[in-house]
Amino acid sequence: MKDGVKLDTKSCDVARELPPKSETETSGNLRIYVANRVLLERLASAAQRDGAEVCEFLSAETMKKSEAQRPLPGNRSEILVMSSSGAIWKDLQQMREAKEAIKGLKILLLLPATQSETELLQYLRAGIGGLLPAEAGAEEVISAACAISNGQGICSGDQCSMLFRYFEKDAAVIPFAALRRDLGLTRREQQLIPFLTRGLTNKEIANHFSLSEQTVKNHLYRMKRKVGAQGRLEIVDVCRRHGFPS
Repeated sequence: MKDGVKLDTKSCDVARELPPKSETETSGNLRIYVANRVLLERLASAAQRDGAEVCEFLSAETMKKSEAQRPLPGNRSEILVMSSSGAIWKDLQQMREAKEAIKGLKILLLLPATQSETELLQYLRAGIGGLLPAEAGAEEVISAACAISNGQGICSGDQCSMLFRYFEKDAAVIPFAALRRDLGLTRREQQLIPFLTRGLTNKEIANHFSLSEQTVKNHLYRMKRKVGAQGRLEIVDVCRRHGFPS
């Protein structure tokens, strides 16, 4: 007792353990879905400490019909934490179905370190909210989910470096006004030129832009007609004569 006021030691201990109010409000407004049972168990205790809600993500169709998927009150966010299956087409399909099932859902994807630049870009174009290494700890995953719910983007240092390298290479693909004016080439058609220079196949170009191989063939057919070329390399030669960098 001090100055006639009795201190409640137990209450003081609890208060010291609680995170700042702003952090509590953020994580308390967060619902995290996990499809993998092992991952679900890893995150459950960490999420409890942060006040976040962790739920099992069943099939997309089940989640779509479930009454539990009513719109959350206030500004609550919903994040799906999923581990890569190892097959990018399967991951992208699962993401697409999950987003259709739960409106406004954001996705945090756990990826192995062996992902290529092309695969990384395909995941980003699919609209994920963040990327973490597959071996990320529970606390790191919860922290990343909270950050994504606040509108931040999350990725590892290696993944960030890959993105910087991509945009450095992509700088040469900025559309040239002369090519549009003189040859009528669209932005997408101009973006294909550096890949033709490097001798990439239609399939490789399609994978880079997340397009079908037939779409790339259609682009090339129109480009040949516009510039009066007979083949891929001739397209490049004509564009260089109109100012496209070598």
